[in-house]
Amino acid sequence: MTATLPDSLKELLDTPVFVTLATIQPDGSPQASPVWVLREGDDLLVSTTVGTRKEANLRRDPRVTVVVQPSDAPYTYAEIRGTATLTTAGDRRLHDELSSKYTGRTFAEFMPEAPHDAERVIVRITPRKVVGRG
Repeated sequence: MTATLPDSLKELLDTPVFVTLATIQPDGSPQASPVWVLREGDDLLVSTTVGTRKEANLRRDPRVTVVVQPSDAPYTYAEIRGTATLTTAGDRRLHDELSSKYTGRTFAEFMPEAPHDAERVIVRITPRKVVGRG
């Protein structure tokens, strides 16, 4: 069963707020990474590189948690628990959209020294449950 994001959370996610994506390691322990995020309806979109720990964890176990905690209101947070699906379709477009949202520039403009030929993966997170404070 999917969950609907509250309008206030949708508004926050549409700003350049950093979120923490937690995945499950092979030994069952958590692995957490700060990431950029875009919202598409109630789903969240994240971009990562093929071969990262996040990608390997999600291919093995698609359960995720995303913690949204705005820096200007640290006692306000939302935890979005859900399931991730991965695809490479349109991966460069999403990466540039994310970079534009957070930096105002394409990724190549923002990080010219970064390797730009790495294969990217789109992670689509469908919320199952939303909890939080604030």
